[in-house]
Formats: sequence, structure tokens, C-alpha cells
Amino acid sequence: MTPSRRAFLSGAAALSAAVATPEIVRAAALGQVAHDWRLATRDLEADVARHAMTRIHGRAPAALEGVLFRNGPAKFRRPGGSATHWFDGDGLMRAFRVSDGRATLEARFADTPRRRWESEIDAVVTPGFGTPGDARARLGSNDDANAANTSVMVVGDDIWALWEGGSPLSMSGADLSTRGFVTLRPDLKGMPFQAHPRTAPDGTVWCVGSAGDRVVVWALKPDGTLIDARVMALPRASYMHDFTATARHLIFVLQPWVFAEQRLPVTAGLAWRPDLGTLVVVADKDDLTRARTFELPAFSHFHLGDAWEEADGTIRFDVPAGDDVDFAIDGARALVQGGDVRGEPNRLALVTLRPDGSAALDRTAITAEFVKADPRRSGLRRRLTVHVAGERKDRPLPRGLAVHDWDSGRSDAFDFGDGQVVEEALFVPRPGRTAEHEAWVVVPSINLVAGRTELHIFDAARVSDGPLVSWRGDAVLPAGFHGAWRA
Repeated sequence: MTPSRRAFLSGAAALSAAVATPEIVRAAALGQVAHDWRLATRDLEADVARHAMTRIHGRAPAALEGVLFRNGPAKFRRPGGSATHWFDGDGLMRAFRVSDGRATLEARFADTPRRRWESEIDAVVTPGFGTPGDARARLGSNDDANAANTSVMVVGDDIWALWEGGSPLSMSGADLSTRGFVTLRPDLKGMPFQAHPRTAPDGTVWCVGSAGDRVVVWALKPDGTLIDARVMALPRASYMHDFTATARHLIFVLQPWVFAEQRLPVTAGLAWRPDLGTLVVVADKDDLTRARTFELPAFSHFHLGDAWEEADGTIRFDVPAGDDVDFAIDGARALVQGGDVRGEPNRLALVTLRPDGSAALDRTAITAEFVKADPRRSGLRRRLTVHVAGERKDRPLPRGLAVHDWDSGRSDAFDFGDGQVVEEALFVPRPGRTAEHEAWVVVPSINLVAGRTELHIFDAARVSDGPLVSWRGDAVLPAGFHGAWRA
């Protein structure tokens, strides 16, 4: 859910590489072609069968073997009514499988009750984050509205498609077929299980489900078995898409985007109140009643980086911080409907929480979203963050990526140019290596000139050198949100 900005360009249709004339190619290189951003939120009408991607550059690292699963909305419009917000399209699970130096791509819609009903009546009628819906919606429980469209959690051979307000949806990692909603305990059926689980150093998977000024705190074994589920009260009811954690603590960042009333869609009940500032709640994993609250200046956010705790008890984590919620309300609507994409890009910042109760938000000038870290250091001291980059007011959606070193303050970046929309990048550790930079960065993109989805592999230590290898699929998939790598 990247806070991308600017006037939504609805100009020329995307150029197929097969029909692009030399004159058009030269014009695109000179920045004279208005690329069609509609590819990022176009409707996909059917599943995409597994097919070999074409290697267009470089050679794959010999030891790179695994699957990148990615999730995101891919069907927004129907004749009888359409989604009016980017976050409300039907979930589409993608799988990029890398083996023996080759890559394949496939995609399959999550088979949810909502999608089945709306396919039957050929209309989007279910209320969501920014889509009002109408009286034709069938809403008997949270999961009747579940779009399963936001993130992925790997659970053995299966994957869970995650949303914001309901249950995980189990899907097969082998062929992406839908198995059904996951009920972790009968009395907790349909409870919120959000899109950003955090894995602790001991392997425990932590997740939360937000409901106003309460959160359900889930603790699971790596195989998806429930360890515990507890309810915790928060100081206020803020919109919370993500949380973070250290080895010992859970961290909730309560931005001043607060629930003012109970209304649908979700955005209709929220109010931006920067005068309230931002609160950060740090709770002990073993005893949630042992919690401290820190105060920071107001900022908006969707995503948080992995947190760590230093020897003296100081806690740090990074965040792509914004000054408003214009994109979340209006910009993400414009990406689907057309119009002005409002708001400034988010910029990378570091939060410091000190044992004496003081806190600081140190902002950089680096445009950033989708911050991710080395999974070997989840909850532990680290120095590197990978993120998408290149957003600006006159250019919606990211066009590059970067690895930022918090110790040196240096950023190692690569810019694909205006012809690409770059999606979330992940660290993939090199087998048998332990150093933080001994990893690859795996990142998909939409090539707006070719009209195709691509996959790129970078050396995490030398991102500015460009991709080690790039593959191109036979289809173009809408922009996704979040993913997970399974080795």
C-alpha cells in the first residue's frame, strides 16, 4: 500500500514491446512518452497459468532457489458496480518460482465468499476500506467482506492470504488453490488477523488484529498452530495497518488518524487529528499489562521496519513517515478511478525510544515505502533496510529501490526510470552465509513500456550496480502489496 502521489496520468495506452516503433522507443528513453499508470490498477479477468519467464538480462545466482509469493488486489470493476479504492480489489496470489537459473510466473485469485457472490451478480457491492458498497452485500461475518488481498504468510507447504479485518485464507503453495479460512480456535472464529506478522528470534510468529482501541495479540508456532491469543487495550483508537516487535516487546504506533465514528467505508469514520500527536506503546510479550507509552510529533504511516533493542534498553525502528493521509483517502481512490493523486511521498525516518521515557523521530530526505530487513535479524540489532524509492509529486508509484545503512547513513540505490513501477523488495539470505549484506534483494516490477511483469535479483551489497538477472513474464499483473519468500 505505497503512498504514491501526483496527478494520475491517464494518457496513452501501454506500449507493447512487440509493436513499439524505433521512434517511440527513443521518445520513451527521452521521457517524452506519458506511460499508462492504469497498468498498476488494471483489472485482471482470469487466473494466469504457470509459464516460463524470459531471461532478458544477466544470469541467476547458482544458489538462489525458492518461491516469491505476493498478494495484492487485481479486480476492481464490474458492470453492476465497482471498487472505488485501490485497497478494495479482489486478492490475487502470485508465485515467482526460481530454480536452476530459471523463473516461472503464475497467479490465481483467492476464492473468497465475497468474490463468489460479486462474480455471480457481476457487481462490487461489499464495503471495504474506501469503497461504500451497497445493500446487495452479503455480510454475516467479517469474513464475508474479506478480500484476502494484502499480504502472505508462509505456513509449511501452504500460504495464508492475509487481509486486515478477518481470518487468514489458506491457499496451496503448490498450485495457489484456495483451501479455506483458518480458524485458530473455535471461539475466535473470524477475529481480525492483520497483514504483517513478525517472527521472533525463537521462531514464534506474532500478529495482531485491530478493533478500535483494542487489539487481539496472536502468538503462533511456525506451523501455524496457535500458542496463545490475548486482548490488549490501547490508549486510543487509531488506524493501525502494521506493528513491530523486538525480541522481548511488541510495539504499536498510534498515529493521529483516529476513529471518530462507526461508519463504512472505513475511511469515512476516520479523522486526521495532528494536534493529538503520535503515541508509541511498548508492551512486554510475556505480560501485556506491562506497557509504556511514548510521545512523538504527529506523522502518518502504513508500514514499520523491524525493531531492535540495544543493551541499555533503547529501542529503535524505522518508518516511512508522512505528513498527512491524503493518499490513503483520495490518492488510492484516484489510482482506481482516475484524477489527482494527492499528497507528498513518505520519507524514511528512525524512531528512538529511550529508557528514560523520551523519544525522537529523526527524519531523512529519502523517499521510501515498504521497508524490509534481513529476516535472520528479525527483532535483533541490524543496520540495513531495503525499500522502494523514486516517488515524487510529478511521478506516481516507485521507480527504484535502495538499501539504507543506518550506521553509515549511506544509501545504495538503483533507479529503473519512469518506464517501471517497482514493487516491494525482499532480502533473501544467501545459503550458509550470516553477514547482513550477504543476501540477495528480490523485487518484481511492472514494465510500462513492454506491458509485462518482471522479476529482478540484486546483490544486497551492490544494489547500485543493477540487477544480476531480470526475467519477463508473458502477462502484466496489477501492482501487488506484500510478499514472502520460501526457500
